[in-house]
Amino acid sequence: MAKSEKRKVVLVGTGMVGMSYAYCLLNQNVCEELVLIDVDKKRAEGEAMDLNHGLAFASSNMRIYAGGYRDCQDADIVAICAGVAQQPGETRLDLLKRNAKVFKSIVDPVTASGFNGIFLVATNPVDIMTRITYALSGFNPRRVLGSGTALDTARLRYLLGEYLNVDPRNVHAYVIGEHGDSEFVPWSQAFLATKPITELCDSSEDVCMDRLSEIAAEVQGAAYKIIEAKKATYYGIGMAMTRITKAILGDENSVLTVSAMLRGEYGQTDVFAGVPCIINRNGIQRILEISLNEEEQQKFEDSCRILRDSYDQMR
Repeated sequence: MAKSEKRKVVLVGTGMVGMSYAYCLLNQNVCEELVLIDVDKKRAEGEAMDLNHGLAFASSNMRIYAGGYRDCQDADIVAICAGVAQQPGETRLDLLKRNAKVFKSIVDPVTASGFNGIFLVATNPVDIMTRITYALSGFNPRRVLGSGTALDTARLRYLLGEYLNVDPRNVHAYVIGEHGDSEFVPWSQAFLATKPITELCDSSEDVCMDRLSEIAAEVQGAAYKIIEAKKATYYGIGMAMTRITKAILGDENSVLTVSAMLRGEYGQTDVFAGVPCIINRNGIQRILEISLNEEEQQKFEDSCRILRDSYDQMR
């Protein structure tokens, strides 16, 4: 990690996701320095100007400017949001070959700058793009993470909170696996405070597995629904990335479901998937392996197989 008195983030890709992230960083006063990089330099300059004009209304005294890859040298985090957008009806995995080409032109100059921080990837399909970033950079896999199922988990807790009529912060449940069609909720590890949610199903007619399955399907299909309605998703993922960034820069040791390389956890190796991890200044401090029942373990293996096959097909 580059030693720096200021918290510095470099954002590559100033599209809607990247700029939602940048806007959120500014509003939450997450870092002291924010550098915007885009293949369209004029756009990056315009976005920097626009953000700077709002500084007077923010609690932040952030330095924001359009820059180049040399600015990555002393950055704490390089966040990659560049890539082509998901089209209506297109699966995240369909995006793979189109986005894989973009990444080599980004990761090579970032590492060449002497960057020694943490890569945070948001471009879809995020698990595979994170693995590509890891392969191209040669970094320790604990310093390469994707936004994974962090947003899916937030969506899940929001919907469960609404259904159970409780604050979502008191709902402890996760979406794991691929950030995409094979993701799932391990209900055996879903809790309201310390009470298993499946026990609520047994003891209350108001809470039943059918509705929980509907909620899981709603979470899984949320992105498609948003894309159909407004062509893209960006606010939610921008806020999820900000949350991950705060956990890193604040050395929080917070548990977030990010895309991480599995090295034996859940019986899987050499695949990036969304799993609960302890996040701090060093990136992924460790993967927090949760107990899955037999059915859930099979779903996770299936999800990892899809991710592995997609990566292999691309090569």
